[in-house]
Amino acid sequence: MQITPPYGFSEVVPLTKTHRVRVPQGRTVPPTFRSMTLLPVSCSEFPLASRDYPLAFISGDQGRTFTPMAVLGFEARQNLFVQPDGTWDAAVYLPAYVRRYPFCMTRITVNGEVRPERVTCIEKQALDDHGAALFDRQGNPAPEWQTLEKLLFEYEADMARTEEMCRLLAEHQLLEPFVMQALPNQGQPLQMTGLFRIAEAKLAALDAGSLEELAQKNFLGCVYAHLFSLANFERLLGRRAALAATAPAGPSKLN
Repeated sequence: MQITPPYGFSEVVPLTKTHRVRVPQGRTVPPTFRSMTLLPVSCSEFPLASRDYPLAFISGDQGRTFTPMAVLGFEARQNLFVQPDGTWDAAVYLPAYVRRYPFCMTRITVNGEVRPERVTCIEKQALDDHGAALFDRQGNPAPEWQTLEKLLFEYEADMARTEEMCRLLAEHQLLEPFVMQALPNQGQPLQMTGLFRIAEAKLAALDAGSLEELAQKNFLGCVYAHLFSLANFERLLGRRAALAATAPAGPSKLN
């Protein structure tokens, strides 16, 4: 049996009722997410996430399929929303991808064949004999696990809708590559490649039937939330400058 861990997870194993788990508390950010520049978001998160993050699309197969992402930084391994104490900034929306950690739902491969059903898994490094029990001795779920399980299933269903939305956007050829360029007040110019956005000219030229389909599936709101969110690149640049200004100075150099 083979299990491919989701993006940002190291090694996952199927969850059992006997597992004891270290569950992150509050807005504490697991180490694996502290250096993420991009983080997946689902379509139902677009209205909230678009207030705080630039939302863009990426493709790992040369434009055949796409995944929406919240942009968290400009440079590799940079997450500008993690505070010095290891928590996610309390003033912004915390994406479900982080809130569900260390749990996920993924498909397994048995004898070279991918099974259609998804299995609830857990990051292996989160297992701890002294951690929290998710089930009692009778096998009944603890309240904390009931809340987490509900989040997992809702997120999984929403990701299926997100895949459908991205498929429609690709079918209508609405996504175009773009290069994000920024010029900080200090330092070298910044540039991000590999991102896609909605082509507004193509959206404006879309026929009435296609627009109606996007609207009926509640995807049209996501389209505009994404477009509005691109203005957050400027806010992200300001966040980068503010954090740089408060960073402790390095050791001075003697001539």
